[in-house]
This record gives sequence, structure tokens and C-alpha cells, in this order.
Amino acid sequence: MKASTTLAVLAAAGAQAHYTFPGTKYNGVAQPQWDTVRITQNHYSNGPVTDVNSALMTCYERDPGVGAPNTLAVTAGSTVSFQVGSSVGHPGPLHFYMAKVPAGKTAKTFDGKGAVWFKIYQDGPSGLGTGSIKWPSDGKTEVSVQIPRCIANGEYLLRVEHIALHSAGSAGGAQLYLSCAQLSVTGGTGTLNTGQLVSFPGAYKATDPGILFQLYWPTPTSYTNPGPAPVRC
Repeated sequence: MKASTTLAVLAAAGAQAHYTFPGTKYNGVAQPQWDTVRITQNHYSNGPVTDVNSALMTCYERDPGVGAPNTLAVTAGSTVSFQVGSSVGHPGPLHFYMAKVPAGKTAKTFDGKGAVWFKIYQDGPSGLGTGSIKWPSDGKTEVSVQIPRCIANGEYLLRVEHIALHSAGSAGGAQLYLSCAQLSVTGGTGTLNTGQLVSFPGAYKATDPGILFQLYWPTPTSYTNPGPAPVRC
């Protein structure tokens, strides 16, 4: 099969594999959908954000300014999961960002705007250069991240983001699936250096090498995640 035909088939199949991140899971307990996660504009369609300059890049909210009904209490150093509806159906990197809620706001009322976000996790592919690239999140029905032990106590937004690269060979082709959970964190040491804070939109450009990316042909030999490096305790 010619490469162009292969890409067309893959793109058509990809349209049937969209997904959301509608709920959190903590200490083995799954929260109801859209209870601690802000309801997203794609909660019915499962469709992605494709414009990295869109205001939807913040939390993809259906109702900006409303917030989720509840805030999840977690301990620094513990693991928080997002349920996936229904599974991660496209290849690409998984990222997690956090933003500390400023004084005078709560996790429910904070809009997440401005240079407030720091990255706490990113992954990358295996099999580069082989024509058989795999991503850790492929097919997952749940994705998880550890909250840094050295984080300051307080309320935060936790932003999950998966970038689907199956049609990212042209500008605007990458598909971003994301949502934001509301957290209240205790037990942190407060010693974390958050480093470079970024904004959404603003952190990415459509031409960033991790956004504009030929996944299938020519066979890629490297991948550069967009955005800042993850923070470390």
C-alpha cells in the first residue's frame, strides 16, 4: 500500500477514536464524571482542540467561570488518575500541568489564565526509527500522575493533556484532548521551584516540532515534547 493511501486510511480511522477525561480517581475511588473535573466542550462529541491559540486550550471548558461542583483533596506525593472516556485512541504524548490558585480565588473560581502553569509530567515514544512507534498511553482507560512531594500546600488546577499526532503532519493537524481537575493539596514541603511558568493558550505554537510532526513517513527518529521541561523536586 502506498504511503499516501496508508495515511488516508489511518486518518479516517482516527475520527472514530476521540476521547475525553471526564473524572478523577484517587486512592482507588473513582469520582463521578464531571464532579471534580470541569465539564469540557467536547463532553458529547469527544472532539479535540486543534487551534493551539484558542481560549479552549486552558481547560476546554463548556461553561467558563462555573467550575466543577467539587474539589478533590489529595496528599503531596500521592497519585491522581484521570478516567478516559473511553480510551486513548490515538498515538501521542501525555502531559500533566498544574497551576496554583492565587489568593482570593478557589479551585472552583480560578480561571487558569495567564502564565501560571508548570509541567509535572511528560512521556515520549519508544521505537523511534523503527517504523513501529509506541506511546505509554496507547489504549489506556486511565492515566495517572504523581503530585510532587515538594509542592506548596493549597488549591490547584491539574490539567491533563494528550496530543494526538496521527494527522499532525500539517499545521493545525495535531489534536489536543484535555481537561482540568480541581485539587486541594496538603502534606507538601513547599520547596518546589516551579521554573518557567507558561500560559494556555500561549505555551505552544502550531509549528513547534512536538505539534507539527510527521508520525508515519518519513519514519521519525526523534521527538521533542512541546512546552517547558517537567519540574523536579
